[in-house]
Amino acid sequence: MEQDHIQTNKLTWNQRTEFHIASEFYNQAEFIEGKNTLKEIELSLLNDVRGKSILHLQCHFGQDSLSLARMHAKVVGVDFSEKAIELAIETNNKIGLDAEFICCNLYDLPQHLNRQFDIVFTSYGTIGWLPDINKWAEIVSQFLKPNGEFVFVEFHPAMWMFDNDLKYVQYNYFKSDAIVEIEDGTYADKNAAMKSKSITWNHSLSCVIQSLLNKNLKLINFQEFDYSPYDVIANSIEISPSRFQSKEHGNKLPLVYSLKMQKV
Repeated sequence: MEQDHIQTNKLTWNQRTEFHIASEFYNQAEFIEGKNTLKEIELSLLNDVRGKSILHLQCHFGQDSLSLARMHAKVVGVDFSEKAIELAIETNNKIGLDAEFICCNLYDLPQHLNRQFDIVFTSYGTIGWLPDINKWAEIVSQFLKPNGEFVFVEFHPAMWMFDNDLKYVQYNYFKSDAIVEIEDGTYADKNAAMKSKSITWNHSLSCVIQSLLNKNLKLINFQEFDYSPYDVIANSIEISPSRFQSKEHGNKLPLVYSLKMQKV
């Protein structure tokens, strides 16, 4: 069953990558010219990464990984999409950086990598694709050095309760059955000529935090935000540069949260 959902989602992300690399949303040309794609929330938690080793989980086609490399970190990016990793390697070579990229299912990473890192990082739209959050937390802990830091920014599980237009509650806050959706286009290009199937899960804050606490990580910083730095929500309004809220809910709905944890 797990292999079925992995293959379904991998097909979706391979399809998306083709459109994402050409989209205004990702603006690959601007990135090639030197734009740092990391957002204020994660930058404030990462601080100075110069000389640090960073494992970036679920890195897509590597813009954030390569932004970290431009900040003089030693980066390994991981993603299960073959097309995304091919593009990440191609971009790395084109701009002359030294990031490494691994293509594998996240849960299989110990079969492909035997190293520990100063920082494990992952952000925005990642864990919803994973059915087993405890196994994810185990991966995070396994690849962190003692006293290493986990930096995590994610869309808030309260937001994922709503329908695609953020009008009404459609899904359970707490993880239950898989959420299976058929979508036209993609968040980075609503008019993309593609139809895809996704299989995702909603993971509550308590489930995420406790799973990490159970794997010898201590909580250093936890924040919730009433905006998204990406314009990916329906009927959005930009309240200030790169801060988007729902017209429907304004600042009443948490859209993003962040964690900084340390391995003990």
